[in-house]
Amino acid sequence: MTIHGASQLECLQVFLTNVIANRNQSQIGTHLKNSPLLPFPGFPRKLLITALAAVLALLPARAATAQKVDTAPLNRDPYVQEAFREYYNMDYDSALVKFQRIQAQHPNDPLATAFVLHVILFRELNRLDLLDTTFYANDGFLTGKHPVVEDPKVRAQIKSLSQKVYDQAAAELRSNPNDVDALFARGWARSLQATYLAMVERSFSSALHLALGAKDDHQRVLQLDPNYDDAKMVVGIYQYTVGALPFGFKLLFGFAGIHGSKSSGLALLRDAADHGTITSVEARTAMDLFLRREAKYQQAIVINKTLVSQYPHDFLFALERANLSKDAGQGTTAVNLYRDVINAAQHSGYYKNAHVELAYFGLGDSLRGQHQYPDAISAYQKGAFRPSTSPELKRRCLLAAGETYDLMHDSNQAHAEYQNVLANGANSAQGELARKYLKNPYHGR
Repeated sequence: MTIHGASQLECLQVFLTNVIANRNQSQIGTHLKNSPLLPFPGFPRKLLITALAAVLALLPARAATAQKVDTAPLNRDPYVQEAFREYYNMDYDSALVKFQRIQAQHPNDPLATAFVLHVILFRELNRLDLLDTTFYANDGFLTGKHPVVEDPKVRAQIKSLSQKVYDQAAAELRSNPNDVDALFARGWARSLQATYLAMVERSFSSALHLALGAKDDHQRVLQLDPNYDDAKMVVGIYQYTVGALPFGFKLLFGFAGIHGSKSSGLALLRDAADHGTITSVEARTAMDLFLRREAKYQQAIVINKTLVSQYPHDFLFALERANLSKDAGQGTTAVNLYRDVINAAQHSGYYKNAHVELAYFGLGDSLRGQHQYPDAISAYQKGAFRPSTSPELKRRCLLAAGETYDLMHDSNQAHAEYQNVLANGANSAQGELARKYLKNPYHGR
């Protein structure tokens, strides 16, 4: 039987949708009375009521209106939002100018200072090629060698700005220990400084100490105001990261009372992604990375597409779409996506601060996976010798070119590439592999 072309099941779906949209218990009788399902003899009314009861039992106990989201008023300032748009399009210098103006207008606000810290940190990480997610998609980041050359001036800036946020937040917390905005700003600054220590200085012990403080601050925010969804990002990243540690690390941290859960972390990140005012983009970025780490590539691609759609001029989001396709085994798609990124980067102004060498390296890997060895070598060599290529990525490109020559059984060219690796860092992780392959040719992973 159908009702105006709709099946009874479809009408049941409409009915339940109406009830869900109007979660007022007093209106249920009206929906029952007016439902188009009921005039038809033989419709299982008891089944309808049972289904309704089940749905209502599963609904969260929230008002019919949209979830209330709390955040610092400054986060909703249109000029702040404009600065974040420039930041996420990787126009770091323009974003920094705007955030410094905001800081000048709010000289005692720790959040305004944290905005400046945030941009300076990620501009530096991008300069150092440390926003390449391939570093962090497996446990090798914790155990591998990733030497970088710090800029002492930037290091001093990050330390000084972090301390300024702590001091400004402390001043506000002295007058009101439950000031959620001050707690949020302090926790965010702690997480940013921890990021620098872990990714640049690789001082994991100091980074962990700060990360614990950041987590405690943001957990306190959520205890005071469960609707302060921006605070869920740091807590979610902490939960996931601790939960994803290698067993030895996890056991050691467990003895110290440090625990985490990957599933709880992802749930918090989903809330921040859906409702966060200033953390939605970064929460999605973190989920993207964590899902990639778990080889849940299709889920990660769905999230990444929202980022690319929102910020089409963000080089890193476009690059990550290609990375995910490569890791998912979609070789031909990955090759096309890497080439799209490289071609777009050739148009002046399309991407700001793009490290195109990362796309060339990914393209080389994808071509090698398709057994297109000469084209793969060409991509690796283009990546190795760009002016902005970091010393580590240069070694990775040269090593990969040597491996590919070995797959082609061209030992002379392979040895030449391995010697180039040694000339650019004999004591590096790539140097160790180059010495190994000089003795025993590379035969594939």
